[in-house]
Amino acid sequence: MPREAACLKVPKKQGQAVIVLASKLGIVDEKLEIQRDEKTIYVPLLNKPPEDALAVLKKKVPECKITTHVFPEMKKQQDSLVGLLAPTLPLHLLASLPHSADIVGDIAIIELTPELEQHGEAIGKAVMKANKNVRTVLAKASAVTGTYRLRDYTVIAGEPKTETVHKEYGCRYYVDVAKAYYSPRLSNEHNRIADLVKEGETVIDLFAGVGPFAVRIAKGHSNVKVYAIDINPDAVEYLKRNIRLNRVDEKAHALLGDARQIINEKLGSVADRVIMNLPEKAIEFVDVACVAIKPQGGTVHFYGFVSDSEPLENMKRHFSESVERSGRTVDSFLFSRLVRATAPHEWQAVLDARIK
Repeated sequence: MPREAACLKVPKKQGQAVIVLASKLGIVDEKLEIQRDEKTIYVPLLNKPPEDALAVLKKKVPECKITTHVFPEMKKQQDSLVGLLAPTLPLHLLASLPHSADIVGDIAIIELTPELEQHGEAIGKAVMKANKNVRTVLAKASAVTGTYRLRDYTVIAGEPKTETVHKEYGCRYYVDVAKAYYSPRLSNEHNRIADLVKEGETVIDLFAGVGPFAVRIAKGHSNVKVYAIDINPDAVEYLKRNIRLNRVDEKAHALLGDARQIINEKLGSVADRVIMNLPEKAIEFVDVACVAIKPQGGTVHFYGFVSDSEPLENMKRHFSESVERSGRTVDSFLFSRLVRATAPHEWQAVLDARIK
């Protein structure tokens, strides 16, 4: 039953930061659903925040306001992780359980705190019970590292495998999460960019992975050419399989190698649009994107990291400076937003920029 409650009202672009911070302060009413409209996010509160919590929020997000709003109640999950594990785990460990899992095909990926690791098998089985289509549960065993952006995993329940078939926006992808980077949290970005592409365009994906941008673009358009590049041989093998699987062989082309070398040798001045989803190092390849874009200009989708100390405006400035050093200019920023939280006070962000 919807009910009126105290809430935090914040501009949409700052919503993720406020949700994370308010959750850490323990003031979010998790029984009510967060609400959004075109420009604003409303975060339901247990009650009016104490002055010290409100001071922290105001310091981080000055535009944050206390108001009231009508919220629907959160839908109850039949088999929540906490509910399934309540009979076996101590209360203090229940509070440390992961709030969500990344679901890739029939594989669930979770992150366990050190105190939860000894209960990994029980947690894994509970994840499978709560998610009926999951056949394998993996626990993250390292950070994402290296040129190929890979991490180690431990199988804690189900079939001992890391390969699956993932479905997303009408496309299917063979994925081995231990051999090639893939994030289901970017599915909306894959779809958003594909919807922006116009018929007749040539698109270059500089860091294509298994092909979620390239395949979705090719499948959604009858007259496009997509060049998908990656330096990881395993990723390119899966990319080729996914191009065949989705029957876009005539529109999507997989290329193995260093993006800089391939653009300089084969694909200079051909692109209407360039995708740069390598947030750790994309800034080092802005000059490559500028070489790839047609002389008359084009659009670059640039992904990077932002934080409390390095906000989105700084990312725009660094990007613009890199473009200018490459002999081009940013005509305008068409779009920018935080895509997902990657660490406390850190987010992956995207800029859509028109380059001339």
